[in-house]
Amino acid sequence: MQQEEYLYWATKNTETTWWHDSAEPHELKLGIERGAIGATTNPYLTNLALINNKKDWEHEIREIFALDLEPEKRTEFLMGIPVKHAVHQLLPIYEKTRGKMGYVCAQVNPSRAGEREKMFSMAKDISSWAPNITVKLPADSAGLDVLEECIAIGIPATATVSFTVPQVIAVAERHRKGIERAKKNKIKPGNCFAVIMIGRLDDFLREVALDNHANISEDDIRMSGIAVTKRAYSIFRERKYETVLLIAALRGTYHMTEIAGAKLTISIAPNYQKIFMSKDFPHEERIDKKIPADVIERLMTLPDFVRAYEPDGMEPKDFISFGSTQRTLTQFVEAGWKLMENFKQ
Repeated sequence: MQQEEYLYWATKNTETTWWHDSAEPHELKLGIERGAIGATTNPYLTNLALINNKKDWEHEIREIFALDLEPEKRTEFLMGIPVKHAVHQLLPIYEKTRGKMGYVCAQVNPSRAGEREKMFSMAKDISSWAPNITVKLPADSAGLDVLEECIAIGIPATATVSFTVPQVIAVAERHRKGIERAKKNKIKPGNCFAVIMIGRLDDFLREVALDNHANISEDDIRMSGIAVTKRAYSIFRERKYETVLLIAALRGTYHMTEIAGAKLTISIAPNYQKIFMSKDFPHEERIDKKIPADVIERLMTLPDFVRAYEPDGMEPKDFISFGSTQRTLTQFVEAGWKLMENFKQ
């Protein structure tokens, strides 16, 4: 296999598609050339893009500061700069596929994760920027309510800060309710993507296992996110959900190869794109390959893995307090949104 062929194999010869995980315009251009059909952004990535492209976007930044907006609205507008550039780059794919592909994720203020009205208002504002934006909402109880409302009025939505089987099931069920409501009102329902931040779950459970002196190896931990993804994927196929699973936060090549062959979407950062392009990985569909029973048995000694793995491991009211949720929201706030609030011309 030639070096350039791997991402082609991963996206064309199976039903797997992939999105580019970066808000940098030059990186996205290369990602599209490699076969990306969408783009993931978050507050951390948009802030990074603003810093790196400050000189090129000087005019747009100056126009926003001239409006004398309050910090939250100004941050929303600043976030819109890299998002709109990505939207422009992916619009041809969106138009060619008649709205099936070519989406760009744009996230609401992570500080508002429990505030329904604020998130819904922001979702409507963000979605008005372009037809190929999918609004990122947290997969907590409030976010699920807003997600259903968005779908019902035709706004595409992505449930992020999501790591578990019960979260993605809840997203798919609310998507269905939104579809039913939209159809009753003769509205085209918004598309929906349910994220599993596969590597972030591993990161969290690794710390839990170490703290509890659990008899769980690093190899076991590296299978935890994969086990959750495989179980969620099996349930999605069985129930024929309309929602697309979106696997993000890869931590190694194993996160790609062990779910190969699945009909889902993977968000791949530029550094991993390079790795996948430069190595000859097995041409083998592994999505249906079972996780060894002894690995699951050891992982099940961690209550937090049980919450993540079992379909009824948590109720929506519990999602906001799950360890990975709090860790990730904090990062999005402190290393993304707040930095944009303090962004200087």
